Amino acid sequence: MTAALEAAECGQQVLLIDKAPTLGGRTAQLYRYFPKMCHPSCGLEINLKRLKGNPKLRVMAMTELVAVTGRRGDYRVTLKVRPRYVNENCTACGKCAEAVSSEIPDPFNYGLSKVKAAYLPHLMAYPQRYVIDASIANTAEGEKAKAACPVGAVDLGMQEETLELTVGAIVWATGWRPYDANKIQPYGYDRYQNVITSVEFERLADPRGPTGGQLLRPSDGKPAKNIAFIQCAGSRDENYLRHCSRICCMATLKQTQYVREAGGDGRSTVYYIDIRAIDRFEDFYQMVQADATVSFVKSKVARIALNEVNGNPILHGVDTEGYHRYATEHDLVVLAVGMEPEITGLLGNGLAAAIVLDSSNFIEGCAGASADAGMFAAGAAASPLDVNRSVQSATAASLKAIQVVHKTVSTEVA
Repeated sequence: MTAALEAAECGQQVLLIDKAPTLGGRTAQLYRYFPKMCHPSCGLEINLKRLKGNPKLRVMAMTELVAVTGRRGDYRVTLKVRPRYVNENCTACGKCAEAVSSEIPDPFNYGLSKVKAAYLPHLMAYPQRYVIDASIANTAEGEKAKAACPVGAVDLGMQEETLELTVGAIVWATGWRPYDANKIQPYGYDRYQNVITSVEFERLADPRGPTGGQLLRPSDGKPAKNIAFIQCAGSRDENYLRHCSRICCMATLKQTQYVREAGGDGRSTVYYIDIRAIDRFEDFYQMVQADATVSFVKSKVARIALNEVNGNPILHGVDTEGYHRYATEHDLVVLAVGMEPEITGLLGNGLAAAIVLDSSNFIEGCAGASADAGMFAAGAAASPLDVNRSVQSATAASLKAIQVVHKTVSTEVA
């Protein structure tokens, strides 16, 4: 959003595409930012206001870039637009959702809860339009949603479209996805209900999340009082992710405060290799260290077993400060999974030939291009970054893209 806004506010015509039904990416799914502990609605609200007021910026949701040809200043891009089954007439009244009974896993809550098959992605969604899930589009349920709409916004006849456009420059701001915790076999994410990921825990803590902000165990719905946070879950490991994702330590430190704020006798234990809290984050780290409800164990957890009686995960490992073995039981385990670039899921149909990836699949630049190439990476598409640094990266990428367009126009005029 930042990259598109910066370019549009400099007078460029900008097309912002997003494969999701709404803008905001994973930032919109956060409960709070670190270190100020404020809600992401602050930044999103400002950007949405800027976006809605700029006639030079066009948004296309549920759209993917599937092919790129051409050269700097004259790229031909092919876009695939998936049907939303709801048109621009939608007023987000919710009548379609009231009319249907079918439910699907809620993608906004990482599948931890269900949502009606006619749904608004979240309260701050933009475009502010409902989505009819494809599973009911050609069923009686879909017809119920259509009949319930007072403004004729439900269009079950929508089809997938393919568009071809010409653009001068491309900014890849494809973001990131959480590393698949199922691959980390020793931690039992695929076997134990009370082992979850850090992004799932973020949704549990949110009052608008699947549990209304209560930190409840998935296995039995009981409050989690003794919570373990495992750092570098799959990260900095040649078997999984080679790189450090930079955000995981701070995300966990932030989440220990959710446990404290939940009240009662909640406690957090952070199992870590080392804590990477640099620059302005050091003060926040020191504050958490002083919190009596938070303990730190310097150890890479070797494996997780299960107490079959109460469903508690049991962490096994060696505390490197004292070098003694432990087998510690917790109510809930939160895996601080790393950031994987989302770009790797988009590299079909010749896109792989357009860009160069590093050893962790982040974008380094254009394939075989010189310094004045016309494609740039922004945010977590280029490197593991937090929100603040992603915004800085996006501004830089936008500036480079604007320079490409101006150079191309100048050359053509000359």
